Amino acid sequence: MKNFINEDKIFDILGETQSPSRQRVKTIINKSLELNGLSPEDAAVLLNCEDDVVLNSVFTAAKQIKESIYGNRLVLFAPLYLSNRCVNNCLYCGFSKDNLNTGTRLLDTNEIREETKALISQGHKRLLLVSAEDPAVNIDYLEEAIKTVYDTREGNGNIRRLNVNVAPMGVKDFKRLKGTDIGTYQLFQETYHNNTYTTLHSSGPKSDYLKRLYACDLAQNAGIDDVGIGALFGLYNYKFEVLALLFHAMHLEDTFGVGPHTISVPRLEPAQGSDIASRPPSPVSDNELKKIIAVLRLAVPYTGIILSTRENAALRDELFYLGVSQISAGSRTVPGSYSSDKEAQGQFTVSDERSLSEVIEELATSGFIPSFCTSCYRSGRTGEDFMELAKPGEIKNFCQPNALLTFEEYLLDYNPKLAQKIKALITSEISKIPDPNVRKLTSSKMESLIQGERDLYF
Repeated sequence: MKNFINEDKIFDILGETQSPSRQRVKTIINKSLELNGLSPEDAAVLLNCEDDVVLNSVFTAAKQIKESIYGNRLVLFAPLYLSNRCVNNCLYCGFSKDNLNTGTRLLDTNEIREETKALISQGHKRLLLVSAEDPAVNIDYLEEAIKTVYDTREGNGNIRRLNVNVAPMGVKDFKRLKGTDIGTYQLFQETYHNNTYTTLHSSGPKSDYLKRLYACDLAQNAGIDDVGIGALFGLYNYKFEVLALLFHAMHLEDTFGVGPHTISVPRLEPAQGSDIASRPPSPVSDNELKKIIAVLRLAVPYTGIILSTRENAALRDELFYLGVSQISAGSRTVPGSYSSDKEAQGQFTVSDERSLSEVIEELATSGFIPSFCTSCYRSGRTGEDFMELAKPGEIKNFCQPNALLTFEEYLLDYNPKLAQKIKALITSEISKIPDPNVRKLTSSKMESLIQGERDLYF
């Protein structure tokens, strides 16, 4: 396996694009509005821009591009942690092997079912299955866990899409994972800088940089055509990491014809037992995080950009306007903590502690449409088929009506009080659907939801 992250090239690009002129930045912004993405060189120009006035134009463009492709919807999900038992020593993580002496947990089938019920009872339809790396979390365990989640019902609700963030595996096991009907396989490189990676991952299977780098390739080879990548910002220079993410996206596009379905932008937050987590080697300011998200939206316009609850509520509310398209809400990083108060160690500190209902009310009153849509995954619009719709912005024709239908279902089953407050918003958003036939059918499906039908989508 060859390292396709050319560090020297990245450093050269960053060096050659220092102190860009306003005109050069504006030219690149205009180019991005064509929705064809940006080269690493173009992205580096934007990353090296320190002019606040011009950066505001970058932020405005990011919002415009996101809405051109996905509309004003924001997809919601929650992580479901299966285990905090880990064989790796990652110096920034609360699950690190040498850090976790007590309080380790591996959820059994009954506990997974109870966690799922607790999440469904809040209104969730989409989950991200997460686990530390441990021999017990093998493909047999994962198959049973995923089946348990999908089979669980609570009232009118169930989980309709389960994405997975677990340790790399071989193609044979990835094929079995594909057979469980997951959505996206997600894995973060953490840092793409090889020496920093080696220093921070002192022992365990995760210390193999190239094995982790090629995990999404193996998943694609096994037929999982939606993969998600990310970097943990704060471990190394953020400009380097953004360009490395772009080179990773280009590698996937060149190799499989499909870029990453999602890119996640977690920022290093304090974790119990980790000095590095409390004192990041390369701290990223709030303004720099805004730039990271906006530049990624301009550079990879088709991808879903995921924002976690690592960030505080006030900052998250700002970041929603900068190109983010998927967010976690009501998150807990302690295995078993949705359904019980049993103590165990979390992976990191959650800063946005608002409940799902609180986040949804904030989104709706701010003009966003909270979405629990899973229709692309269940209708076969994945991989290349999804990209053919996302790149020109046509996926919005599905996103908007499906967001409204899933939001209406949530309101009916979990938040009727909010439903009365934002009735005018729903009516207004339906009226904005450009295709009259789709608009009429959306209204019809809305009425069917009111009459008791569920899980309606385009």
